[in-house]
Amino acid sequence: MLSTLLVFGAFLLSTCAAVAVPKRALPSGYAPRKATCPSTPLVRPATSLSSQETAYVASRAGPAQKGLAAWLHKTNSTFNTSSLPTVALTTSGGGYRSLLSGAGVIQGLDARDSRVGTSGLFQGLTYQAGLSGGAWLLSSFAGNDYPTITSLKTNLWTQAFEDSLLLPEYLLSAVAYVEVANDILAKESAGFPPTLTDPWGRLLSYQLLNGFDGGVLDTLSGITGLSNFTSFAVPYPIITSLAVKTFEGQCLPGPNATQMELHPYEFGSWDNQLSAFTQTAYLGTTLSDGVPTTGSCIVNYDNLGYVLGTSSNLFNEACAAVPSATNLSSSLTADLAAIVEAAHALSTRDEYAVYPNPFFAYPRSSLYESQTDLFLVDGGEALQNNPIWPLIQPYRNVDVILVNDNSADTSTNFPNGSEILTTYVQSLSAGLTKMPVIPSVDTFISEGLNKRPTFFGCNDNTKTTIVYIPNVNYTFPSNEPTSKLQYEPSETSGMIANGVEIINKNGDPMWPTCLGCGIMKKTGTTLPAACAACFMEYCYN
Repeated sequence: MLSTLLVFGAFLLSTCAAVAVPKRALPSGYAPRKATCPSTPLVRPATSLSSQETAYVASRAGPAQKGLAAWLHKTNSTFNTSSLPTVALTTSGGGYRSLLSGAGVIQGLDARDSRVGTSGLFQGLTYQAGLSGGAWLLSSFAGNDYPTITSLKTNLWTQAFEDSLLLPEYLLSAVAYVEVANDILAKESAGFPPTLTDPWGRLLSYQLLNGFDGGVLDTLSGITGLSNFTSFAVPYPIITSLAVKTFEGQCLPGPNATQMELHPYEFGSWDNQLSAFTQTAYLGTTLSDGVPTTGSCIVNYDNLGYVLGTSSNLFNEACAAVPSATNLSSSLTADLAAIVEAAHALSTRDEYAVYPNPFFAYPRSSLYESQTDLFLVDGGEALQNNPIWPLIQPYRNVDVILVNDNSADTSTNFPNGSEILTTYVQSLSAGLTKMPVIPSVDTFISEGLNKRPTFFGCNDNTKTTIVYIPNVNYTFPSNEPTSKLQYEPSETSGMIANGVEIINKNGDPMWPTCLGCGIMKKTGTTLPAACAACFMEYCYN
């Protein structure tokens, strides 16, 4: 996956001239603004779930258990559903390849949108996590109030991905270019210097969000007010990113980089080096030891486009080379640089998604308490391209994780198990005990585990069960390069349709029952007789 990221980074950071942009900021809904601070603490130690997430998960439990039980009984009427596990879904990074394949997986799980053996399992999920391209998918799904994938494909994605604003020939002729340039100037005028992530996220938003002006008013915390969220009809969404220790001279995240979570209620990390969370709605507020240093707080910093751009930011791959609007051969990055350069002179800071550090002078955040800013990048840069980390934290008590891996680890842009293996290795270093044993890449390849579903942790009740679901080209060449920024309508439809087959194992009649067996194995309930053969086929070890 790292080689793919480097290729994509080189694609974004290669050379050509950019067009001039206006230098006068007009009013914009993108700019952070002052607001009254809440009465509740803005920072808390990472010693439990937040009260808001706890309340959401508790309220979600009823609908999720009902949905899971209904799917299990539809799959095999002999499932005993008196005890049900907590189930999560993750979608990996991988640009539009992962977005589209992952969208098909969701469609194949969603009873509203498909009629296959796995349809209905989405209604039984409690958590959903995305990273990079997977974060694009999750942001588009959640930010538009969880419509069906068919609706997103028909009403937004098909045309947006064909006329991609990430291609300069479309961007420079679009009204969006001027609007985005003004948004970036407005953020600068509000006292928050933008970086390349700002126009990157804004341009992605025009393809992913239905809201006014490319979703300029949509925020991550705003998801809490959407109808499907307030009715607890959907899993709790989590987006991941990595914090780079620039203060130690790093420009790329190391293997033990701080794993950051961004979700509707909170922003922060469980990792010992930070070990704290802040309220997402008040990101951008200047804090010292968790207390505002002025009489007001900041809202709107958590623009959803900025968040999804954060999780997919690869501009730091330039690694200390200052970006320039006049010496970049990629017209996309040149245009992004020109937009930012209209606000201020470019520096290496502009290669990161920068967040004012809410954990400044917070003693628990020992590694970051002296830093005024946090520098975030693509969540997959440290070879953990599946956002599993939040779901193996002991406080969340997730029993089963469906891991849809669309990484491009091989020369043919398919996964090879290296990403999930890195998560296993790093979980041991971090003292996390719920991650099941993951075999070597050689074993993955030799046993074909990268070409079919596999259950990890089947026989260890102390571990989370991982149902590994890799990208496989059942009905369409789904191994598109991560750097591909434009999809024809037939490609968008073909990728999504193949994703449905990925989760449904290309119509294998026994797979839905076997998937149910894997999900229910550790519940202590009596399982259908068919499960014995399923475990022989799908359980690793």
